[in-house]
Amino acid sequence: MRLFVAIEIPDRIKDTLTALCGGVDGARWRDRAQLHLTVRFLGEIDGAMARDIDDVLAHIAMPAFELHLRRTGFFNERKLARVLWAGVGDDAPLRKLHAKIQHGLAAIGLEPEHRRYHPHVTLARLGGIDPMEAEGYAARHGEYQSPPFLVDRYSLFSSHLSREGAIYTVEADYPLAGSGAESGAGADRD
Repeated sequence: MRLFVAIEIPDRIKDTLTALCGGVDGARWRDRAQLHLTVRFLGEIDGAMARDIDDVLAHIAMPAFELHLRRTGFFNERKLARVLWAGVGDDAPLRKLHAKIQHGLAAIGLEPEHRRYHPHVTLARLGGIDPMEAEGYAARHGEYQSPPFLVDRYSLFSSHLSREGAIYTVEADYPLAGSGAESGAGADRD
């Protein structure tokens, strides 16, 4: 299974994000169902390791926190723009959650990510366009800011490729302390 840990984006915030999706030729805009905030990409994982990951994630203790999305930008690779994104405002609690997950996964033998964590919601994949076009997009939407939203859980997702693109499925939810749903940690969904 191809797995990742992410925070689901509330529908009202997805509304603000989908309003940003357009105006760049050749961009492959993310479908509303694909909008999420990745905390940790895991990659291809076998069944035994997936159970260990679930156990680690179910035991991470942290209080619920508020986030808001802020500004847009893009990632470059080999001098070409590859991804358009919406960033995260005050991300200190999110970085704390990321660090706890990294530490827990390292304890079961998963190597930590070597790239610096840059919290974002991917809005579009680009086939490699001139950075000037991506800079124009970022400038047009640079003042973007979502309303704050409560992060009261994070989830383990699986990713399956189809003709229409990636399909993401929530495999398990992990409530954060104070969310009112802590007893359901690690519960698989049907």
